[in-house]
Amino acid sequence: MARVTARTSDIEKAAGVLRAGGLVALPTETVYGLGANAEDPAAVARIFQVKGRPPSHPLIVHIGGGEYLDDWVKDVPATARLLAEHFWPGPLTLVLRRGRRVPLEATGGLETVAVRVPAHPVALALLAAFGGGVTAPSANRFGQVSPTTTNDVRAELGDAVDFVLDGGPCTVGVESTIVDVTGDAPSILRPGGVTREELEAVLGRPLAVPSTTRVRVPGQHPSHYAPRARVVLVEPEKVVAEAERAQDLGHRVGVFLPPSMAGAPVKAHAVVSVPPSMGDYARRLYGFLRELDQRGCDLIVASLPVEEGLGLAIANRLRLAAGPRATV
Repeated sequence: MARVTARTSDIEKAAGVLRAGGLVALPTETVYGLGANAEDPAAVARIFQVKGRPPSHPLIVHIGGGEYLDDWVKDVPATARLLAEHFWPGPLTLVLRRGRRVPLEATGGLETVAVRVPAHPVALALLAAFGGGVTAPSANRFGQVSPTTTNDVRAELGDAVDFVLDGGPCTVGVESTIVDVTGDAPSILRPGGVTREELEAVLGRPLAVPSTTRVRVPGQHPSHYAPRARVVLVEPEKVVAEAERAQDLGHRVGVFLPPSMAGAPVKAHAVVSVPPSMGDYARRLYGFLRELDQRGCDLIVASLPVEEGLGLAIANRLRLAAGPRATV
């Protein structure tokens, strides 16, 4: 997939907005981020306000290269340096001990901070032009579907963003993998664009993916990455029957038709066909959820992929999309 290369003037404008305390929607390889100067507590606070995000939920600090890591964190273990060397720039976030440059507003009050180097030429050009770190959660309202295009950002946040920097559609499509390297044994706190198998191959050891953790990181809310439609997860062989049952009950049903059932007739309001490639599925996942919302579905029936490779991240996002939602 070809990327849009932003004009130098746009990158300079975005850097100026950041210096002035404004918010910039910026492309990364994973999803579009809502960026602010990581060292400006007021700008960071505005991210929480625009997203409707609880201030206790920490943000990720994006930096321009692994050589800047020690400027933002302290006590970097050898494991962290090894992972950074192999996967940066890339969709890997490391949780480390907070350095003095990072305000507590960006960490949710924690003494740890999540840091990564994005693998997107426009994001890297912006970081270089800005000359500092950028806190950037996904550019959407808290708990809702992450944006992978500038159209998604504008539809979600509108004029609440001071500048939208276009870098084309995101090529990974799900957020970064978050690895806690503050303890004796690293663990995956959020599966994402770097797979568990890739991490284990570099580390030479198995990695745990705990269901709960003492470290707060993005994406841990019980309902997250959620469309307006309610999401129901069933076994792959039950997708068609569950969708037709719900349609008969009066729902406007959207269906994620798994590859094993490609071409099967389904009585439903809307159907998307899940690609057999997990890379393609990850890249299109949030687009599928947005599409079914836009087509007026009130219920989405889907199944989980095999939780290997990127399938682990996709399954995580679908479980959270199907999670319990707050009632008013």
